[in-house]
Amino acid sequence: MKRSEHEAADAATALVLEIFRSSGALLAAGDRLVGDLGLTSARWQVLGAVALAAQPLPVARIARDMGMTRQGVQRTVNELAKAGLVSFADNPHHLRARLVLLTPAGRDAYAAAAARQAPWAAALARGLDPAALEAARALVRTVGERAGERRSGEQPGDHDADR
Repeated sequence: MKRSEHEAADAATALVLEIFRSSGALLAAGDRLVGDLGLTSARWQVLGAVALAAQPLPVARIARDMGMTRQGVQRTVNELAKAGLVSFADNPHHLRARLVLLTPAGRDAYAAAAARQAPWAAALARGLDPAALEAARALVRTVGERAGERRSGEQPGDHDADR
């Protein structure tokens, strides 16, 4: 590996570690923000995916869209259903993969969480350059996409020539 490649690999490793630390801090902040609403960050995240979907989706599609495991989303959806925040409907395209729907209580909980999130995000962004935030988002997305491309035994970039 050339020196510049080694430096880039070290920088990528440092970025990934920082993303992990930031993710933990953001999840804890989310838990504090919506805990008294009966939500956790995971529940809020799944509730948001259901609320923002253009049409009702099955658990597997929610998981795929969010980059989460189907089992994790299923567990969270089951918790949300038990709390009365989501319900299920038959899926005309698949007999076993039921669609997840918000209940009125789910819409209210999501709206309450969103109302809290807006001022929290404004405070978080105070003094930060919007263009720098967008550049950071784009970089984190690219890193995530490259990490998701990896299959067993392959290194990132193995298929760059195939694109």
